[in-house]
Amino acid sequence: MKKLSILAVIGFSISAYCQNTNFSQYVNPFIGTGGHGHTFPGATLPFGMVQLSPDTRIDGSWDGCSGYHYSDAKIYGFSHTHLNGTGCSDFGDIMLMPTMGTPKLTNQGYASTFSHKNEKASAGYYSVQLDNGIKAELTTTTRVGLHRYTFTKAGQANIILDLNHRDKLLMGEVRVIDNKTIEVFRRSEAWARDQYVYARIEFSTPVKINAVNNNAFAPAKVTDTFFAGSLLAISFGKEVKAGEQLLVKVALSPTGTDGAAKNLKAELPGWDFEKTKTAAATAWDTALSKIEITEDDKDKLAVFYTALYHTMMQPNIAMDVDHQYRGRDNEIHTAEGFDYYSVFSLWDTFRAAHPLYTLIEKKRTADFINTFLAQYEQGGRLPVWELASNETDCMIGYHSVSVMADAMAKGIKGFDYEKAFQAAKHSAMLSHLGLDAYKRNGFISIDNEHESVSKTLEYAYDDWCIAQMAEMTGHTDDYRYFMKRSQNWKNLFDKSSLHMRPKRNGGWESPFDPREINNNFTEGNSWQYSFFVPQDIEGMITAYGGPEKFEAKLDEMFSAPSATTGRQQVDVTGLIGQYAHGNEPSHHMAYLYNYVDKPEKTKEKVHYILNNFYKNTPDGLIGNEDCGQMSAWYVLSSMGIYRVTPGFDKWATTTPYYNATIKFENGTDFSITKTSGPDNLQFIDTVWDTHSEGTSQLDVNKLTAMQYSAIIPVPVVSPNVPSFRNKARLTLTADKPNDVIYYSLNQDDVYTERWSNKQAFSVYEKPLTISKNYDEVVFYSERNGIKSDVVTARFVKKPNNYTISIKSTYNPQYTAGGAEALIDGIPGNEDWRMGGWQGYQGQDFEAVIDLQKKTRVSAVHARFLQDSRAWIEFPTKVEFYTSNDGKEFKLLKTIENTVPAQDYNVQDHSFGLEGAELKGTKARYIKVKAYNYGTLPQWHQGADGEAFIFIDEITVQKP
Repeated sequence: MKKLSILAVIGFSISAYCQNTNFSQYVNPFIGTGGHGHTFPGATLPFGMVQLSPDTRIDGSWDGCSGYHYSDAKIYGFSHTHLNGTGCSDFGDIMLMPTMGTPKLTNQGYASTFSHKNEKASAGYYSVQLDNGIKAELTTTTRVGLHRYTFTKAGQANIILDLNHRDKLLMGEVRVIDNKTIEVFRRSEAWARDQYVYARIEFSTPVKINAVNNNAFAPAKVTDTFFAGSLLAISFGKEVKAGEQLLVKVALSPTGTDGAAKNLKAELPGWDFEKTKTAAATAWDTALSKIEITEDDKDKLAVFYTALYHTMMQPNIAMDVDHQYRGRDNEIHTAEGFDYYSVFSLWDTFRAAHPLYTLIEKKRTADFINTFLAQYEQGGRLPVWELASNETDCMIGYHSVSVMADAMAKGIKGFDYEKAFQAAKHSAMLSHLGLDAYKRNGFISIDNEHESVSKTLEYAYDDWCIAQMAEMTGHTDDYRYFMKRSQNWKNLFDKSSLHMRPKRNGGWESPFDPREINNNFTEGNSWQYSFFVPQDIEGMITAYGGPEKFEAKLDEMFSAPSATTGRQQVDVTGLIGQYAHGNEPSHHMAYLYNYVDKPEKTKEKVHYILNNFYKNTPDGLIGNEDCGQMSAWYVLSSMGIYRVTPGFDKWATTTPYYNATIKFENGTDFSITKTSGPDNLQFIDTVWDTHSEGTSQLDVNKLTAMQYSAIIPVPVVSPNVPSFRNKARLTLTADKPNDVIYYSLNQDDVYTERWSNKQAFSVYEKPLTISKNYDEVVFYSERNGIKSDVVTARFVKKPNNYTISIKSTYNPQYTAGGAEALIDGIPGNEDWRMGGWQGYQGQDFEAVIDLQKKTRVSAVHARFLQDSRAWIEFPTKVEFYTSNDGKEFKLLKTIENTVPAQDYNVQDHSFGLEGAELKGTKARYIKVKAYNYGTLPQWHQGADGEAFIFIDEITVQKP
């Protein structure tokens, strides 16, 4: 290990958090609103319920997920909920828009253009001079948004409330209380399938309804006091003088209008806009003062404090001032002894954002975990990606356990450790999302689940976290069990390529290109996942062949050509070689050089990223903000620390970018000061964060030995193509030459009952020759009395001797194994991401099947798939032809599609004809032609993109 200089200074002075420094002045809310950052510029408070911001996008487009993009020049309105940097669109609740003149209740009718030169934003405040002559200013409390509209001209002023804004409105209600007060209910569907938002809206002066657009059973009138329906927009109007101001208060609640009224009374009983704006800035000053850096460069100050600001925009408080909240069971509950939150982007934030919170938000960390446990009790499992009391099941893993294990490792109290462990164990023992195969086989295969490599690796890390929780709570057997599961990454590590590689049907997927982005990985490729073994870095280094070879592999990744192959993945940005800083799986990789005694390379890579991928501009983020994760990486790394392994009680370190002081909740200060080391490098060696609950230690390039239960990697079968014509010769290969392989050939799906009985297996000595169907070939290895997990493979003898000639060109991402896959007798699974379907984009499908001789035909079918969200549409029509010479074809029938593209259900359908329709038909050749849907229409999220045809398979039956 390199000898590094100690530089940490810990002050134990009991001093107030808030100094007279105005930290909020450095925040630039426009950072990340351009490019692919997906942030929003509007007003909010730290972890607040309300995010009051302009909406320039209403189409759900990817770069409009937050509702705002800096490239736009039109504002549709100001809504009260927004997501910070996500890759999926939602929120935009309770939208208000000021207009002049005759009220128009369509989004194009009430929208206004604007110029960025007339736009301002700071922490807790936003303003814009609209081209319609109205100045809009916004500020907030935690649960209340406050609008101030200044009308530059006299005339008819309108405040438009459109409950159909952005999301699909399931039900909207507006109740008029008096001429200054209304109550609103919005139930909507988008990413969150069933979201409830209630609001109380108060105007500073009397208004009256002057236009209504409502699809209620009875026609709505402006004199009504109650409106309901799935189409609901209302204009509230009044005559104004030039220069007159109108203020609007909007209090939100997840529980009901009574809750909204309580929130309004508690947080904003008055109408003082400037006082509220100042209080918002003060709240941000207090929050941002938790980390103080020394820096003269104003752009760097803006980048740092905006990054810290972005980490505090979520999770969001999701309970009323009386602690009532809407649970995962959609019932109203009361949070006893903790604050309830929502919006947990855990696949992203477990890596850096939550570790940052354990330093500066210890109390909130306990609240987050108590929220997890409440959701476990009310919803049946821990959150994966929770949004507004809905589990979206977006992304992968069960990373709540990482957050809990990390808090426990740091000694943070305030939640029930035993309950946390039991909840974590429950998530890991479910049998969905590939977990059944993972538990049975020690890895997930392409045949079991899409994104199989990523899920295997992330489940293994989460299992290690559960093992640490088990050890801390005294569950010894569970500790051993989950430590063994945490080694499952070895079953997908390919020693020949030194990459994590997918498996199909018991063998390695081939061809294999580590640059290829496909459905075996989550938003990435093998390069971006081959170093994800944070729970066993020492074992990973050994698997690569030792420190020198591991370092060389890291070098190869960072210096490789940046071009990827396969599917275009908009998330994969910020490339340094094949390292992709614009997406989360790469975020720990620069720190891995520490573990092979090369901290200077960690410093080089980390500082390159800090200098080049974070800027004080609208496009100043290299990828999605992802609910604070992108910024949390910057905050931690600029201080020279990073949590490579959340759940482990030590931090990785590198040269600090800034001198920094962290102010803890217990009143102590923690200072990080740069100092020179060997060769003019700068390092942190060991520093620690001591607080009332425990200690967090920070170390560079040191590995702590961990006791793992022994795991024997599973053997591999070759070839692994599931279908064969006459005979197949199967070779089984073990991890090491002296491993003994056992196998069993089963014609029925019975191995789960038999595999533990060694007498049901034979010792593998030479390649196996099979000539009939085997539903399961079961095999495993044994070394020194220790068994590997079992692996199963399926081999099917083709039901005929047909051949096929495809006239179209299938997408290389969706081959299903080649042309013969369309007639191999193995239909594709409805989950097309598992690779069982052939895909054709922007072209028709045409193929000719040679039956080898003229024969009677009793049925012919072609099976297609539709998943409209994924651009996969049924063909508009399918034609079937016959021929005896393969040249002249006769049309048998044209079958029109009757399923609309707007049907978002994932479904398959066989187009075909049989029985009387084919009476007397003889042919040697059958031609199938399917017509592509074409360019996706404007209502589709992929508008102007080219649709896919997915097919598998074609069957021709004889009498």
